[in-house]
Amino acid sequence: MKLWDKGFSTDKKIDHFTVGNDRELDLYLAKYDVVASKAHAKMLGKIGLLNTTETEDLVSELDKIEDSIEKGEFTIEESFEDMHSKIEFILTEKLGDTGKKIHTARSRNDQVLVAMHLYLKDELKEIKNQTKSLFDLLLNLAEEHKSVLLPGYTHLQIAMPSSFGLWFSAYAESLIDDLYFIEAAHKVADQNPLGSAAGYGSSFPIDRNFTTKEMGFKTLKYNVVSAQMGRGKVEKATAFGMASIAATLSKMAMDICLYMSQNFNFVSFPDELTTGSSIMPHKKNPDVFELVRGKCNKLQSIPNQLTLVINNLPSGYHRDLQLVKEIIVPAIQDMKACLEILTFSLKEIRVNKNILEDEKYDYLYSVDTLNELVQNGMPFRDAYKKMGMEINEGSFVPKRDISHTHEGSLGNLCLEEIRAKMKKKG
Repeated sequence: MKLWDKGFSTDKKIDHFTVGNDRELDLYLAKYDVVASKAHAKMLGKIGLLNTTETEDLVSELDKIEDSIEKGEFTIEESFEDMHSKIEFILTEKLGDTGKKIHTARSRNDQVLVAMHLYLKDELKEIKNQTKSLFDLLLNLAEEHKSVLLPGYTHLQIAMPSSFGLWFSAYAESLIDDLYFIEAAHKVADQNPLGSAAGYGSSFPIDRNFTTKEMGFKTLKYNVVSAQMGRGKVEKATAFGMASIAATLSKMAMDICLYMSQNFNFVSFPDELTTGSSIMPHKKNPDVFELVRGKCNKLQSIPNQLTLVINNLPSGYHRDLQLVKEIIVPAIQDMKACLEILTFSLKEIRVNKNILEDEKYDYLYSVDTLNELVQNGMPFRDAYKKMGMEINEGSFVPKRDISHTHEGSLGNLCLEEIRAKMKKKG
């Protein structure tokens, strides 16, 4: 069944090519098409295009379809082009002519637009909640291990003392920045495009404010052409938010892969969270974190993929826009999977508490030793030269009783302030 069927069939090759994997992807969106259809039916009843019985019957049948979706019983067979055609078929099969009226004053274009907006709103909320869960775990780990020192690196060269408290909380605070992008994407999605029809509105006297309130949108996407131009744009906004989180997760996963190697030996995990080798019995591979790194690097390419699809398209609908669905929906599932597995795994992290006892880390303390000379009255440049000479001569004796007290340093992590920043952000 095709909503645009005029009584003649298209070639099967054309059908296969144009439909693509819409049926599979629409299973993620079908619930939201139903939610929008219920709001649309109620609106049609409000303006008199449906009578009370027709409105109630449509809403009742749509409730049943929504229930079947929630139970995982809803399917879109090959005889249907997409979720829209399957849902309308069920309504027509159950209600006859009343079912045929559901498409009054709308187009498949604004149907998929509003379903995508509702879907993205929910998914962005879930991503935000998962990110907050990871944030809370990282701050708890920072508090637990705040006194355990860790080498800090620049250029992958030993630099200055750090700590696990500093390391964990650094990633926690970075996630706050990432959520600013997620919230911006949510604002873009929280606009109702329903009523824009094929992109040029409708001659029916529809009430778009009614459907906006009914579906829980904060505002309308008022201009109907602008609403249609939002196709791909709302997905790209979401992709930028996910790419920001992905960059943080990928960097942390890379740190963990390094820190787990025998050359570093900073952290470890229980055997059940690592994998082995088919020929090397000693191996404990960080496959989980390598896959988080890889998947998150892929996620950072999504904004560019979407740009290449929608770039330079003129206003109005174009079939190219169908492709954004197959880019964004799997990306969202990958984002949530990475957040979930990283949170699950980090709960079991084990830190090495004696890392800096190895003499190769002595030079970590050169800056603190230099700073003590400055505090005792020596000019900074003279103290710097003195340290350089002692290091070159092999006579350097590190000052290990370091004291970092300023905000955000390893001796003053400001964990509560970071928590307050996240809470204030919302």
